Amino acid sequence: MKFNITHSHFKAASPLLCLLLLVSACSPFKPSPRQEPVAPLPQAFSLYSEQEPDTGRWWEAFGNEELNGLVEEALAANTDILVAWARLRQAGATATQSAADKYPTLDATGDYSHTSTHDNGGPKRNTTAEEHAVGLSAGYEVDLWGRIRAASASDDYEFMATREDVRTTAMTVASEVVSRWLEIQAERRKKRILAEQIKANQTYLELIELRFRNSISTALDVYQQRQNLAGVQAKLPPVESNEQTLLHELALLMGKPAGSVTVSDADLPELSSLPGLGLPADLLAHRPDVRAAGLRLSSADWSVAAARADRLPSLNLAGTAEYSGTQLATLFNNWALGLAASIVGPIFDGGYRKAEVEKARGVVDERIADYRNTVYTAFKEVEDALVQEKWQKKYITALGTQHDAARTSLSEAVSRYTQGLDDYLPVLSALLSVQDLELTMADEQTNLLLYRVALHRALGGDWTDGLQPPAIETKPRETSTGNQG
Repeated sequence: MKFNITHSHFKAASPLLCLLLLVSACSPFKPSPRQEPVAPLPQAFSLYSEQEPDTGRWWEAFGNEELNGLVEEALAANTDILVAWARLRQAGATATQSAADKYPTLDATGDYSHTSTHDNGGPKRNTTAEEHAVGLSAGYEVDLWGRIRAASASDDYEFMATREDVRTTAMTVASEVVSRWLEIQAERRKKRILAEQIKANQTYLELIELRFRNSISTALDVYQQRQNLAGVQAKLPPVESNEQTLLHELALLMGKPAGSVTVSDADLPELSSLPGLGLPADLLAHRPDVRAAGLRLSSADWSVAAARADRLPSLNLAGTAEYSGTQLATLFNNWALGLAASIVGPIFDGGYRKAEVEKARGVVDERIADYRNTVYTAFKEVEDALVQEKWQKKYITALGTQHDAARTSLSEAVSRYTQGLDDYLPVLSALLSVQDLELTMADEQTNLLLYRVALHRALGGDWTDGLQPPAIETKPRETSTGNQG
């Protein structure tokens, strides 16, 4: 249905329009706050720390300036972070467009027509007519039921959620850079261990060959030690390969091509005391992915409000003001002013708008489940890191005890072998055990540091609040179609 209100009726309709504007400010479909928490959390973590929670740049506690620089460079150039910033710009533009619907539109108009007629039936007649017109055209939809406001609020929450996505990506990138740096240093440490093992095995081989020439050892002893030496040497190429691939991964994290990033040698940092954990409820504020899930749930709530309001009639106002004349000199001699209002209400749409409301409510249910999953995943990640670090320390202690026992066994086996009491097999077995444990302990000490990185990542923080968007390129890039000299 459609009704037109002329300029002469505007004065009589003004009280009704004022009433409609007041009704539109009420937002009858505003979402109701939830009474119960969507994802209740336990009161405390399984482990307790006496330290105060630190939500700053946790990697600086490792005390390596090169590592700090690598993280900062990655935060500025990582392609995933750049993509997240670009999506934030898109979400901001969408939110601005939605908010623009709350205000009137005003457009300038201009018309020109030229008509020429020629009549050959009687006396020759030529007629020429021109018409010039300039004016303004305004339009406004009265937000009777809060549909426009609800749609704008939904996009505002989506924009805020997208901003949290940027922070989530930054936290992930920072932890990945630190992890790769630790793994690179760990591979170099293993290379040093293998170099020492190769040297030790060469010394053992020289001793056995000397004893063989003196008819004290057997050829089998020589062959077994040569096999052991070759086995240790065979472990070196995979370590070299792992180091190079880790450097390639680090370069990608920093937004650079593989092979363009170098890392200086450094000792692995000592593990500090357990950082401040706070309460599980703090994850709701410190984890940007949790905040993003909550904001998207709010966005879905407002989408339901917009869909419900869209089932009711809408009121649109339109106004025009125009000057016209047959010549430019007389353009402003004639003017016209028009005002029109139209009410459009759905009568039959095949259930489209009702289905849209149901669809929006389905999205809310999805977002509730997603929010609960995000919260519980965050809690699980903290608990996983705490449990892994706790038992990893016990595991490393047990490995140390085993390593000490293996070295004692090796010393006794060597003593009995040199005295001619035993053959070389006990020495070889003890030597293999000691050297395998040395490599295992190096790996597990690195894993302990990686569990600490995972804990910092799981706890979140507010250090991402200071992130700055990349510079926006305002000028188009020049292209060339010819050959370049």
